[in-house]
Amino acid sequence: MSDCIFCSIVNGDIPSNKVYEDDEILAFRDIAPEAPVHIVIVPKLHVANILELDESSDLGQKMLKVASRIAKDEGIAESGFRIVNNCNADGGQTVFHLHFHLLGGRNLKWPPG
Repeated sequence: MSDCIFCSIVNGDIPSNKVYEDDEILAFRDIAPEAPVHIVIVPKLHVANILELDESSDLGQKMLKVASRIAKDEGIAESGFRIVNNCNADGGQTVFHLHFHLLGGRNLKWPPG
């Protein structure tokens, strides 16, 4: 999708600080981090949100496995971390390309903010 910022990052049109990449998934550091570790995990295929995942698709599961691997690699697995997915406007989604935020490296209070 030509007007999607995450598609532009996946295509290499916009630079990113990559932390993980395979054939289906790209993960990069957020440019406006909300925690010492703030990584965005996106599928390379444009999917607007989690509701568009087909029940037979294992893409969501793969994204979570990548999040777990990155949490270990970043040294936040032991202390704890948060994985966030916002869905649609009222859910706080501002980029309509499925993505997970991996946050950690500090005490993450609940509710956020």
